[in-house]
Amino acid sequence: MIPRVCFCLLIFTNIVLAQAPNPERGGERKKDPALAPIEDIAGLPRVLLIGDSISIGYTLATRKALEGVANVHRIPANGSATDAAAKNLERWLAPDNSGKKWDVIHFNWGLHDLKHWKDNKLDLAGAQVNPLPDYEKNLREIIVKLKANGAKLIFATTTPVPEGSAGRIAKDELAYNEAAVRIMNENNVSVDDLHAIAAARPELQKKNNVHFSDEGYQVLATQVATEIKRALEK
Repeated sequence: MIPRVCFCLLIFTNIVLAQAPNPERGGERKKDPALAPIEDIAGLPRVLLIGDSISIGYTLATRKALEGVANVHRIPANGSATDAAAKNLERWLAPDNSGKKWDVIHFNWGLHDLKHWKDNKLDLAGAQVNPLPDYEKNLREIIVKLKANGAKLIFATTTPVPEGSAGRIAKDELAYNEAAVRIMNENNVSVDDLHAIAAARPELQKKNNVHFSDEGYQVLATQVATEIKRALEK
């Protein structure tokens, strides 16, 4: 028999875990400092990072690399998949209703679109969240909304899906990137090829995992900061 105290503790733990945000569902890690808002430094251009947990991982290092060059904000959550993001985009683009414009928006969607999801978890037995035709449709709609903001846009290609990654099939990102780059070219949107950077150094990703080591996020941040500087100089 389980002692009453232990049984109650077990129930409480399960409730807490059930309520905890799940990054794979587009939830946010509320204590992650990358998600905290920042105050603008007057006179510096404003940059917005949009993306999933990969972008969360390189946010702080990107901000550090652009210190004194730009105010680097990010959306206060995991950017999730294109269908979910479309519902939040207006709020993300104008978080304080101040009317301030963005000078550069660096964005990505893909890893959450191509993943297989079943019973609220990654599972290859489930369907893809957004099959390629839906991803293309959603991305085209998002581009229209982003371009209306007037910022210089930079799309980051989706980073590699290693063999054995839960709920995702390795190399699925290639077709998604091909479609995304085609859409960006049609809309004169710059492309930051993070996929090429990461694919050249597979040791920067965790084993059987789409996420990166600290060094990996630093490498991505250096690339992101370089592309943002280039956009600001144009």
